[in-house]
Amino acid sequence: MNAIPDRRLVIVVRADPVICGHSGEARNLAEVALTRGFDDVRIVTWPLDRLEETGLPLKPLDTVLPYSPGITVERPDPVGGYKIPDGRYLAGLTGRLIELFTDGVPTVCLSLYLSPHTIAVADAVRAAHATGLPVNVTTVAEAVGSDVTDIVRACVEEGRFGAAAHVLSSYLSQDHCVAVSRYTKEVIVEAASEIDERFGTTFASECAARIAISYPAIDTSSYLVLDPEVTDEYLAARGLTRDGYVLFLSRLGAAKGVDDLIDGFAASMTNHSRTLVIAGRGPEAEEFRAYAASSPAADRIVFLDDVGDEEKPHLMAGCAAYALPSKPRPEFTETFGIALVEEMLAGGGPVITCDTGGIGEAVGDTALMVPVEDPAAIAAAIDRAALGMTDFERAAHRERAREHGLHFDRERVFDRLMAGISVTV
Repeated sequence: MNAIPDRRLVIVVRADPVICGHSGEARNLAEVALTRGFDDVRIVTWPLDRLEETGLPLKPLDTVLPYSPGITVERPDPVGGYKIPDGRYLAGLTGRLIELFTDGVPTVCLSLYLSPHTIAVADAVRAAHATGLPVNVTTVAEAVGSDVTDIVRACVEEGRFGAAAHVLSSYLSQDHCVAVSRYTKEVIVEAASEIDERFGTTFASECAARIAISYPAIDTSSYLVLDPEVTDEYLAARGLTRDGYVLFLSRLGAAKGVDDLIDGFAASMTNHSRTLVIAGRGPEAEEFRAYAASSPAADRIVFLDDVGDEEKPHLMAGCAAYALPSKPRPEFTETFGIALVEEMLAGGGPVITCDTGGIGEAVGDTALMVPVEDPAAIAAAIDRAALGMTDFERAAHRERAREHGLHFDRERVFDRLMAGISVTV
């Protein structure tokens, strides 16, 4: 018979194989929890077939690194028949949370994404208490990105009070509320203020008072100590050489500025001696491939859609520059920029990006900033990073970027996040 756990952490999130920085953050928090007194760590997420049906960009399953022993990934089956479309999956997830909250184990439950994960947790806590069974759960809700820039903002713009109230009240019902950047908190408070002004509610003041900042947790060790020979092997397998390419590695979506990067690369002097590598998957992948094919630099642009967790740090370490010219869009604004920090830690070429959303908090003063939607500025930054820096300048830049990136080490982030959280055992 299995021993009853003493202390459990449950993380509710869109987990691997989804290409999303916060699926990696969930993994990192789970790994640290094993070293911080949690003897039962669970990631509760969605069935693989449902993730595939959504059209979300997914990693090839054989490239996803395994979790450490002690971490259980649960993908509850849907509940009900075909007449209840997406609600079947939410019922399965919420039902499993109720079971975990009522089995007597002291539990911390962290939800990443307010809709639907925090909503599911809030519903599960209410139902768990209604059972009359003993419940010992402390909840933490983390607002991470499109749950704010898409869901809450859309509710405000469309005047959908009920949907906005559902998200915000569920968020504020949690014991602890955090956001992944100051920018994210500002967006929440601003949206809540508009709701309050229109409908006479008081969400904004509570959000302003209660939301703390908890930056994403990154496994710095995966990027800081890379074997140069292994890096060279990965690059050779792709037909690449160290400092021989400019890298984009992220989700292929309109908000990531891939079209601007393609134009900027084509206009740069660097394109005569380097390759542009665009790595990732996403909803606009085919459009960007077609766009690149029509570029004057088409023969020097390469797309990779099968980069795994092990290869990613090495691609970052070997590049002459890493470019992510993200831009605000109605459906998405970069609320932090986890990939930017990963690149800074890997020690590749300088980061080229735009000061939009929470990116400034991620990179500090260590990136080459360009205006949004400005290919000419991107071209100049690429040339500066790949051709214009001396070896000494590149080394100094790399060291400063790494030092800033260490602020987001997963152990530091976990310990700060849990500092004010107590669970009675």
